[in-house]
Amino acid sequence: MADTTAYLNGRWVPSSALCLPVDDLGFLLGATLVERMRTFGGKLFRLDDHLHRLERSLESVDWDAEAICRQVGNACNGFLHRNPSLVGSDDDWSVVVFITPGHSRDASQPTVCVHGHPLPFRDWAGAYETGVEAVVVEIRQVPSECWPAELKCRSRMHYYLADRQADSKSPGAKAILLDNEGYVGEGSTANVVAYFAGRGLVTPCRSKVLPGVSQQVLFELADSLGIPHREEDLTPEQLGTADEAFFTSTSICLQPIVRFNGRPLAEENPGPIFNQLIAAWSKLVGVEIREQAKQLATRSG
Repeated sequence: MADTTAYLNGRWVPSSALCLPVDDLGFLLGATLVERMRTFGGKLFRLDDHLHRLERSLESVDWDAEAICRQVGNACNGFLHRNPSLVGSDDDWSVVVFITPGHSRDASQPTVCVHGHPLPFRDWAGAYETGVEAVVVEIRQVPSECWPAELKCRSRMHYYLADRQADSKSPGAKAILLDNEGYVGEGSTANVVAYFAGRGLVTPCRSKVLPGVSQQVLFELADSLGIPHREEDLTPEQLGTADEAFFTSTSICLQPIVRFNGRPLAEENPGPIFNQLIAAWSKLVGVEIREQAKQLATRSG
């Protein structure tokens, strides 16, 4: 694949030339804010929503949110403009933003980067039909006393450990972390959503988890389909009785959980609610999400 052009601190450089000094606090302390977007048909999906979430993260760490968000928004659009033959192809892309405080704790000269790569469809294409397995791990979510749940950052050792533990329990399984009260929190890379007949979609309270852009899209689609939704504390035992359950995140959009803690989740999976929602999502973005993933799986890296 040809080298892409990436944005780094006001300059456009080949992605292969991106580097971070070892004394950057993003490297030394893991003090890195991040947003990950994707394209549909070569266009960024929900850019404004991602920038709004980034703004909240920046405000949480008391960096210059307005200036940095403006810089990032221009750089994201510039990334598409400078890589038209790649991003505008039949592949869709992941566009990644990361920001560090640079060399000073007050982030007076932050490191700001925007780069991208083709979505690795082969990592999840089959899961739209077969579903995925999820297991609850002993690793807990970071409590809000450490940092706010809405802060999207790369200090993710707990996610790494959770994924390792999930894989040791059942190879290929996805981790679900509980909060300190024992309620369902997040997956290591996605929000968790349950569906109960008669109640609709149930998600952990968004005040306790990272507010997902894709989770909000899911709520909007549910409204259009007449599917009720609510936020409430959810125990692992309750999740295990759901009629359907899903992971939702930017890259995958929506995928069904068919096994939970070693047992089948429901008789019919992927189920009818998943099929309704993923079809509505495909209509919204103008791309048949499952078919695209299947077609591009053999070519993605």
